[in-house]
Amino acid sequence: MKGLNVEIDTIFPKSDSVPKKFKLAHVYEQKEYLIGGEIRIWNGAVQQVLSPVCIFDGKSAKRKVIGSYPLLTAKEALEAIEAARKAYDNGYGKWPTMSVEQRIKCVEDFIFRMAQKRDEIVNLLMWEIGKSLPDSEKEFDRTIDYVKDTIEALKELDRNSSRLVVEKGILAQIRRAPLGVVLCMGPYNYPLNETFTTLIPALIMGNTTIFKPAKMGVLLHLPLLEAFRDAFPPGVVNTVYGDGKSVVGPLMESGKVDSLAFIGSSRVANILKHQHPRLHRMKSVLGLDAKNAAIILPDSDLDLAVNEALLGSLSYNGQRCTALKILFVHRSVADKFNEKFCAKIEAMKIGMPWTDGVQITPLPEDGKASYLTDLIKDAEANGARVLNPSGGIFNETFFFPAVLYPVNEKMRVYSEEQFGPLVPVVPFDNIEEPLKYITDSNYGQQASIFGNDAEQISDLIDPLVNQLSRININSQCQRGPDTFPFTGRKDSAENTLSVSDALKVFSIRALVAAKLTDSNKTLINNILKNNKSNFLSTDFIL
Repeated sequence: MKGLNVEIDTIFPKSDSVPKKFKLAHVYEQKEYLIGGEIRIWNGAVQQVLSPVCIFDGKSAKRKVIGSYPLLTAKEALEAIEAARKAYDNGYGKWPTMSVEQRIKCVEDFIFRMAQKRDEIVNLLMWEIGKSLPDSEKEFDRTIDYVKDTIEALKELDRNSSRLVVEKGILAQIRRAPLGVVLCMGPYNYPLNETFTTLIPALIMGNTTIFKPAKMGVLLHLPLLEAFRDAFPPGVVNTVYGDGKSVVGPLMESGKVDSLAFIGSSRVANILKHQHPRLHRMKSVLGLDAKNAAIILPDSDLDLAVNEALLGSLSYNGQRCTALKILFVHRSVADKFNEKFCAKIEAMKIGMPWTDGVQITPLPEDGKASYLTDLIKDAEANGARVLNPSGGIFNETFFFPAVLYPVNEKMRVYSEEQFGPLVPVVPFDNIEEPLKYITDSNYGQQASIFGNDAEQISDLIDPLVNQLSRININSQCQRGPDTFPFTGRKDSAENTLSVSDALKVFSIRALVAAKLTDSNKTLINNILKNNKSNFLSTDFIL
């Protein structure tokens, strides 16, 4: 206990002890923003960016100032949406009428330019949101892979649509057409990857876009502004920065957003949606809250369950929508599980994002350690205790994971999504207890079941798939592989994302049809042979 306290007290580095490879080349005082194909310079108010990494000056540790970004106003936001609408031009614009092959070439050009910024973006991921070096590298590389997979999925979709169909005397071609202007807003925990899982499919399907980064994880997009400008026609990608009320509110209230892609809280999503004056005309793609549960049955492999629960609850400090945020453990194995689980947690390596083998890093959200401490106090007041010796020890932005047991429905952490390194463990005697929790929950994303009785697990799968969108057997909850559907029920999501699903979410089926007469055959053959139309075409993309 004493040793870990000392380690946490001195966890933050002095400025000269930051490895040279990971020092920021400069303070990122961002003035640039992209509207209508032009990188403009902002001379107004800015938001200072503080890193979760604190620097120790010999007396105290303070969050390092790593830059600032523009606090744009409603004026710039409305200019962005007008630029996007001009580029879309009611579907007559260059981008929405381009061939699929031409749009793919633009995205491939963007990937090439993006790959050249890898080291800089990875470093900014570490400094801005405290993500470890391996996880930051993984996020960048996975994003590149996602874009490439999206291109391949679009080629397959286009190949399947590149033929004419005849039905009851009607000749037709059915393809997918864009929706219009898409507003993309990503989360801070995966500011690159999850933003691009909506932005890139929206773009490649022919929509024009406005992109607003999350409150944290803003500066890492700065190196990509020129790539967006140079790879896409003017107005196809536009960026806005600043307070949501100041810039997003006016965008939604304008009624000119055709599709909202938002990953964040259901509370904010509700506000955004209801700001739109013509809600029925706006398609929403939402990834929202989750309180994913693990159910650990008496016959489970405890070592496996402990390892998966550890990864599931504490990867990137538990700051994932797919994290395991509450563990239901059968009372007969609870003591043994808790002992093994706490031992694993106490052995986790703490440090800065670049520390070799680090597992627990500083938290980017203001006041997060205080919030987690309040949850612990509330749980203790209602009968729980912190099981692991170092649980809840914190220093500025660093918070050591805490295991709470036994947790019950009176405690805030039982129902609140803690989104951090706090693990509530609930003992149960009857399987109906965790099932009732999942049924009554406002959230419906995923769950993990640990056990080896085929009959019992089958009995759990059948009702749970009607409550949740993914059941993980003897493994943690997760999003990937990206080819799998990613969605949720209740307040956890709206619409489905995956490499192929996202292409469909940001488009609508449209068709060209004609009666099968000789004159129409001649007309359509003429259009096809002379490549007169990008939509009505039998060209095949390899």
